[in-house]
Amino acid sequence: MPTPRPHPHSHPWRGVLVATALPLRDDLSVDHDRYAEHCAWLVANGCDGVVPNGSLGEYQVLTPEERAKVVETAVAAVGGARVMPGVAAYGSAEARRWAEQARDAGCAAVMLLPPNAYRADERSVLAHYAEVAKAGVPVVAYNNPVDTKVDLVPELLAKLHGEGYVHAVKEFSGDVRRAYQLAELVPELDLLIGADDVLLELAIAGAKGWVAGYPNALPAASVELYHAAVRGDLDTAGRLYAQLHPLLRWDSRVEFVQAIKLSMDIVGRHGGPCRPPRVPLLPEQEAVVRAATEKAVAAGLA
Repeated sequence: MPTPRPHPHSHPWRGVLVATALPLRDDLSVDHDRYAEHCAWLVANGCDGVVPNGSLGEYQVLTPEERAKVVETAVAAVGGARVMPGVAAYGSAEARRWAEQARDAGCAAVMLLPPNAYRADERSVLAHYAEVAKAGVPVVAYNNPVDTKVDLVPELLAKLHGEGYVHAVKEFSGDVRRAYQLAELVPELDLLIGADDVLLELAIAGAKGWVAGYPNALPAASVELYHAAVRGDLDTAGRLYAQLHPLLRWDSRVEFVQAIKLSMDIVGRHGGPCRPPRVPLLPEQEAVVRAATEKAVAAGLA
């Protein structure tokens, strides 16, 4: 396995950070050895870091002990500078504790959803980020209005950044117009691509990173796509994007965890099962993901 490159910058949220899928055994216990190997494999294949305990990592169905060990496993595998855990929780105190755990494990940044137990108003959102920022580790906001019903619109992100609570945002709204609003309102806030299937559009619009799903299965091709897109090589990026888009669009669907894990299985990694309440893909969904993955493999993208 090649030696990982040193981390290229002082902004550890920049570049391709993979929201890691979590390998489970057949009995649904966490396979930490396999997870460590997966993190190292991603970095060896050109990814800049990993994001444990994101929604793709099924953090909501982990015990506190499992969740902490996932972070420690990632740090041991690739170094804390490359690890940006998700620290989302229903309560601000709990989210702050997860940020402190990440800090103490050596992580260089954390990723935080707004309050996601209810439709929080702006004051609640500001208070939530203020509390977690007290942990003293840089926070990347995660805007996922699809799932959380709280929308971190550009004006609110400008306030969060102005207060010093967040340094970047993982943008998952799918609304690429926001990239230009953010650049006008708060140019110091780093925009991170949050949905795989708007990668090219947000890269052209000035994104500084990608919190990515499908590199779990196809890291090298995904990294090539990202770098071509951000440097404006639209011939290369456009070709790869068109080839990969039948898979990338699953990142924005309800069944994204199952789809990405299935693709991992097909390319010879270990995707494996998910914990309930997630259920396996329907046969027709599985057939679509399988065909798209096998086509990507045949095209030399795996």
